[in-house]
Amino acid sequence: MLLIVGLGNPGPKYANQRHNVGFMAVDEIHRHEGFSPWKARFQALIAEGTLAGIKCLLVKPTTFMNESGRAVGEISRFYKVPVDQIIVLYDELDLPPGKVRVKTGGGAGGHNGIRSLDSHIGKDYRRVRIGIGHPGQKDRVSGHVLGDFAKADHIWREPLLDEIGRNADLLARGEDASFMNRLALRTQSNEPSGAKGQSSGKSTGKKPVQGKNKNRSHIHQANKNGPGKQVPSTGPMADMLKKLFGGKDG
Repeated sequence: MLLIVGLGNPGPKYANQRHNVGFMAVDEIHRHEGFSPWKARFQALIAEGTLAGIKCLLVKPTTFMNESGRAVGEISRFYKVPVDQIIVLYDELDLPPGKVRVKTGGGAGGHNGIRSLDSHIGKDYRRVRIGIGHPGQKDRVSGHVLGDFAKADHIWREPLLDEIGRNADLLARGEDASFMNRLALRTQSNEPSGAKGQSSGKSTGKKPVQGKNKNRSHIHQANKNGPGKQVPSTGPMADMLKKLFGGKDG
């Protein structure tokens, strides 16, 4: 049996927070794969089903993030699930928004939910780290993590979560590289732009044309002068304007 755990905080107050993206991802697996209805057991919500022919239990701890390990530890002991058969999905500050990385073991990286899991079940479980970006300043981290996803984040969040749900069978089979590749292919045209940790507007999916603004800079500068403003009569911009307008004065 596999345990597939999403980390988050229970209740509608926290439902749209970046810290709850693990819950969101597990909800998508539940939606796509026809698991049983959620039931409250072992200080968690659990649902049973199969992925790639493997019996799986989806888990959303209801202990709040900082005590996630208590619920997962209780469930893993009851079902006798070894730590290497546990997969945990959670938010990762140190990855850009929309990026996903899968690894086994590692440190908590300041994540209290992971720290709790490490203390209750050990460190050698598989980790699906879902990037939420870093706000850029340490004193803004708490507000960023516990803040709601911005509207602009939906351009990458919805396709990403959908693809996690569609490809959970790859996770179950241990095909982590294929899983990450599928997510990247689906979401590459929806990647946010701009500074690290900052949400962006909608993307066209097209790469910017290098040097486009540079090539038209003289015209752009002339237009910025506006009606009634003086444009230079000598120099590179004046030469460009003469070529464009046939060298006529007045």
